[in-house]
Amino acid sequence: MTISKPVFDRLGFGLWIGAFLVVLALVLWSPHTRTVWQAYIDGSEALQAGLPLYDTQSEMGYLYAPAFAALYAPIVKLGPHLGGLVWHSIGFAVLTYAAMRQVRKLGGGELTWLLSFGLFLALPMAVGAIRNGQATILLTGACWLLTLSALEGRRAETFFWASLAIIAKPTAIIMLLLVGALRLRLIPVLVLALLFVLALPYAFAPAGYLNDQYRVFAQMLTSMAVDNTSHFVPTDFTAPFTTIGLPIPEFGATIVRMVMALFTLSAVIWFDRRLEQGKAALAIFLTATFYMCVFNPRVEPNTFAMIAVPAGLAIALLWREERGGVLASVLSTTLFVTGLSGVERHVHDFLFPWFRPVAVTFIAGSLIWWFWAKAREKVVNAGVANG
Repeated sequence: MTISKPVFDRLGFGLWIGAFLVVLALVLWSPHTRTVWQAYIDGSEALQAGLPLYDTQSEMGYLYAPAFAALYAPIVKLGPHLGGLVWHSIGFAVLTYAAMRQVRKLGGGELTWLLSFGLFLALPMAVGAIRNGQATILLTGACWLLTLSALEGRRAETFFWASLAIIAKPTAIIMLLLVGALRLRLIPVLVLALLFVLALPYAFAPAGYLNDQYRVFAQMLTSMAVDNTSHFVPTDFTAPFTTIGLPIPEFGATIVRMVMALFTLSAVIWFDRRLEQGKAALAIFLTATFYMCVFNPRVEPNTFAMIAVPAGLAIALLWREERGGVLASVLSTTLFVTGLSGVERHVHDFLFPWFRPVAVTFIAGSLIWWFWAKAREKVVNAGVANG
């Protein structure tokens, strides 16, 4: 670490910002290339025109709540260039702010290095989703800030970030459930946020039309969770088994998801009770994103951008706490290389779709185990002190 520190005190954060500036330049040069911008435009224009938002016969296109289409309308009116800049900047700013706030919560020394090195490790895995302008980036930042705000008991912030997370993507409900389990007194705030997001589009479109869209939206979410007949290739935990010719039946996959949901809930409760608040927040969010990336049936390669930054910061924290070591070196290399696995087409074709869920399971599993060991060590030390 003494060798790495002078190098990454500024370099990692500089590369993070530099990569984003390159993304903005590419957006100005060709706003519709390698972006999901068109799907967002289609949804927003359909809502304003009273046309169907969803195509239940397709797993592509507009896949978000009606509130997303309503709030995206001003960005559409800005045009593809300025609108693209604003949209990309919002997601990037929220995620970067979440990482900076998390680092401040961790406290201790070398905070600049911690942030810089963590972002450097996360960059290869996150930059694809940032370039595409995917709502996953906004979702990650909003869910992270929701976690931090809820653990600190900030009701207004919890309401705001919960609302933004749900608008970004429906999968945010997983984070809301976990936060509600950790802070029971905030359940009314989380319910209010959900109701607010559901009611928001009624200010922009007729009630009858929106009622129909919500019904189709619910049907679409259900079908995406159980229908494996489309050409969409999931990259969740089932992908490695499918690759070797041993596909997991949907019933079996559902059982695994339920078991892992219970494990996730147990783990975050343990971290909340046993770790100091800063580490607890990072451990909780890392565990939640691991579940959302690996055990969500609607996972694609860029979904793993969710875990990139929290994993990068957790590895940096591991470096700081353990003063380096084999585990920190292996996890650093694995996270960085995993992000590069899609750069070259032939390598991508060989590793798709099985590699990322395997690599992320190894990274997240190792970090969750380390956080558990730190919490266990704290309990043992407290028992010795009391004895």
